[in-house]
Amino acid sequence: MLLRLGYLTVTNTFAALCLLPMSDRHKDVEILALRHQIAILERQLGGRRVRFTAPNRAFLAALLQRLSTEALRHMRLLVRPETVLRWHCDLIRRRYAGRSRPKRPGRPPTVRSIRVLVLRLVRENPQRGTGACTANCRCSG
Repeated sequence: MLLRLGYLTVTNTFAALCLLPMSDRHKDVEILALRHQIAILERQLGGRRVRFTAPNRAFLAALLQRLSTEALRHMRLLVRPETVLRWHCDLIRRRYAGRSRPKRPGRPPTVRSIRVLVLRLVRENPQRGTGACTANCRCSG
């Protein structure tokens, strides 16, 4: 997945570099052509959903993160703006999930002094916790 994301980043960087020498008119024509192609794809899909791979989701989320929801609504996308925002949240969540994960799974070890105290209490009160109450016990059982 990381290799695909790297490939997408490099190819799209070169595509963006190709846009630099283009005039605004050429860019507008290309945008209109791309919008028209998206409209054709949407008609051919007939209501079915498009499946994006994880690297494609990550790239789109990173690319569109700076735009507001309102701006995303005016764009012609194959997915809803909420979906792009959710992809971005998932991307950020996965990024920080590794940092917040404990280094050792499971319950942390008990402090030695507490362990010694508990073992001493067990030795001194062998019937405590077994349900066998004595005559002078204050419990309800």
